[in-house]
Amino acid sequence: MSRPPRTRLDRNTGAEAGENKSWDTVVVGSGPGGASVARSLARAGRRVLILERGRDWRGSALYGTYPGAMLYADHRALLFSREGMNIIRPLMVGGATSMYCGCSAPPGAWWSERYGIDLDIEAEETAKELGVGPLPPGLRGVASTRIAEAAEELGMTWQAQDKLMSPGAEAFDCGAHCMLGCRCGAKWNAGAYVDEAVAAGGTVWTGARADRVLVEGGSVRGVEGRKGRKKFTVEAETVVVAGGGIGTPLLLRASGIEGAGRGMAIDTTVMVYGLAPYRGIGSDPPMTWSHADDDLGVLYSTLIDPWLMYPLIMARKGPRWALTWPRWGRTLGVMIKLTDEISGGVESGARIHKGLTEGDRERLGRAEAVAGRILRKAGCDPDTIFTTPLRGTHPSATARIGDVLTSDLETEVRRLYVCDASVFPRSLGRPTVLTIIALAKRLSKHLLQDPVERRSTV
Repeated sequence: MSRPPRTRLDRNTGAEAGENKSWDTVVVGSGPGGASVARSLARAGRRVLILERGRDWRGSALYGTYPGAMLYADHRALLFSREGMNIIRPLMVGGATSMYCGCSAPPGAWWSERYGIDLDIEAEETAKELGVGPLPPGLRGVASTRIAEAAEELGMTWQAQDKLMSPGAEAFDCGAHCMLGCRCGAKWNAGAYVDEAVAAGGTVWTGARADRVLVEGGSVRGVEGRKGRKKFTVEAETVVVAGGGIGTPLLLRASGIEGAGRGMAIDTTVMVYGLAPYRGIGSDPPMTWSHADDDLGVLYSTLIDPWLMYPLIMARKGPRWALTWPRWGRTLGVMIKLTDEISGGVESGARIHKGLTEGDRERLGRAEAVAGRILRKAGCDPDTIFTTPLRGTHPSATARIGDVLTSDLETEVRRLYVCDASVFPRSLGRPTVLTIIALAKRLSKHLLQDPVERRSTV
């Protein structure tokens, strides 16, 4: 497999930590929200600094491998809530888009209807720019397509899932393993927007951890943090926090915003597996078909854990389940993504409190029964069907619009904004990336229309 070439970003990681610098905007985090804001502002001539806690792994031989995933995922991919829910949190340039399934979904109508936030123009613009659409029929996978057909035979309407992917590359090689990181370059990564921000004059510091947003007189003054062993302080007229559903509330709380981190959503996810009499979905691109049941609050799709991750995850369920590993090659999987209720939260010290509410459990149980029926219809042995342990796929709603933020994504501190999944008022139960980018483009327009008097540089 080929891997993406090194980019200009690898050679432009900013000044030495410890130097005081002044910027128009400091963006904390380089996932889809932070990268999108940084690109828009840099293209408009603003002096932009991106602070990214991780490094840029895209040019590494380890990117997209099992050892690599354990290096760039928080807690070596062993991050759990107090209730035992596994959460994969990439810490690297590109954020969560470095370890996702490349799926896309438009923002729900409720954004406008309930919160007065119209994202249609930004979402449509992004979908056109990035070529969002389903994979061609020949790339959706034989086994995955059989699952969708089985569901259709049971009266469900499954759709070819929209993707943030360009599969035309000769090296296209997408299977369950691509959730570890896309090595062939077909899947869109927010690092591409970071590269474009740098090309427009922006600066990136990798390995730079923001510890606190500096506030003076109720307004932003800058950011304090560490790069390696050195402390740094940067001044800025505007700070946009885009550290994700876990990192953002921790930074906001350290900066005096007490409401951050109280309650969260996480799009609780399980897979229901069964043994088929034919080749399974492990070599199919993940999530090529899906069905949304909005009445139940569930998204179904086709998905299986990568080969080497499978026994590690199943071991959490018990030794018996880990021993099903030899049949991975003939396993079918139906993913259930639950639109979970707001509960728990992110506590000091990055302790995460998140489990299922009684309502979540009831709806999940109903969805598992549906997934089982689909697998049996697809030919799976009923005695082999079981459900994986719980995992959290989209930490979100930890700095919610209406609770912590205005509809313009501003906090109680003037010129301190948030732009990532933490702003969601509720669980999306859908792929999140297109919504985050649309929010970022909307925020960028707001910032560019709201000029502030420049402070003199230090």
